[in-house]
Amino acid sequence: MIKKMGYRWNLRKLMADRDMFQTSDLGPLLAERGIHLSREQVFRLVTQPPQRLSMDTLAALCDVLGCTPNDLIEIDVVNAQVAKVAGDVGERTASPRARRTTIRRPEST
Repeated sequence: MIKKMGYRWNLRKLMADRDMFQTSDLGPLLAERGIHLSREQVFRLVTQPPQRLSMDTLAALCDVLGCTPNDLIEIDVVNAQVAKVAGDVGERTASPRARRTTIRRPEST
């Protein structure tokens, strides 16, 4: 069984809960905690789930918002592959099979 993990980034929601509705509200608060990001970086941090996030930035966000990392990031299973049970009449899809390939060279005449 293989699980594909995903997550939800709740920064915008947590900001709204604290009456912070503009991305520009966050920059100075992070700067007070030693995290200096450009306007564009703060905008992306608020509007898109980050692929990488430094621990310093995470700690500063938690301090600014009075929350924990679990409040900012919710982990969930996006797609779980479930093992089939014998006699299961659900949708059956055959997995692709490897085929042996034969390479034939043209005969010399």
